[in-house]
Amino acid sequence: MNKIRVFVSGAMGKMGQEVIKTILAQDDLVLVGAADTRGQGRDVGYLMGIARVGIDVSGPLDLEILKSSQADILVDFTNPQSVLKNAQVAIKAGVVPVIGTSGLDEDDIAKIKAAISKKGVGAFVASNFAIGAVLMMRFAREAAKYLPHIEIIELHHDQKLDAPSGTALKTAEWIAQVREPMPQGHPDEFEKLPGARGADFGGLHIHSVRLPGLVAHQEIIFGGLGQTLTIRHDAFTRETYMPGVVLAIRRAYKLTDLVIGLENFLD
Repeated sequence: MNKIRVFVSGAMGKMGQEVIKTILAQDDLVLVGAADTRGQGRDVGYLMGIARVGIDVSGPLDLEILKSSQADILVDFTNPQSVLKNAQVAIKAGVVPVIGTSGLDEDDIAKIKAAISKKGVGAFVASNFAIGAVLMMRFAREAAKYLPHIEIIELHHDQKLDAPSGTALKTAEWIAQVREPMPQGHPDEFEKLPGARGADFGGLHIHSVRLPGLVAHQEIIFGGLGQTLTIRHDAFTRETYMPGVVLAIRRAYKLTDLVIGLENFLD
């Protein structure tokens, strides 16, 4: 059986370490490299407190390191400042990047597409790798056809940098596919404190909560005549995302175009 060769960027981050543990547990995946600014030259397993795996942390990702690893896939959970450059390096090296960092804007996506068109190597981007979160968004889009009065509340740990979350924005975008922009609430309502009603997305309001103790949570509340419907997803550990990461690696292998969203890999 040919194994998919995986290189992990941001290897010493919390998500990176979880990805490495997951890769090591799969029969069809093999870890061939790990990049990070921390722990350079030391065995990644040793740094994680598990058995040595024979892969040293290489330092920041570069073209020669990635080429020499003969990787098929680069999994990148770094940050928006690094992920675009890493994706471009991966594509130039003939490696498919699987990107799990929120914060990429339209210009970043355009640059990734340009790199793909030159090299013919695909890429995969997802704002959320939790399969349950993807289903939450799918169910929300269906419910919005019948209950168009909607508010989104997303709750994350207090170290998250962006607000609203990528998942909340994508949820609103999916809902917008079936719901026309419309005002909600009293036409004469006013905010006694600016921002009290949250961010406005076509009349739909998005509220961001940041507190220690949270991981990643979102609920969509639909209001109708004499009723409400709430669809909620909770991620309690980073293990939540690993089935989606493995699915993405397996399906992104040998991609030749850009695919955005894990929903594209759910049959």
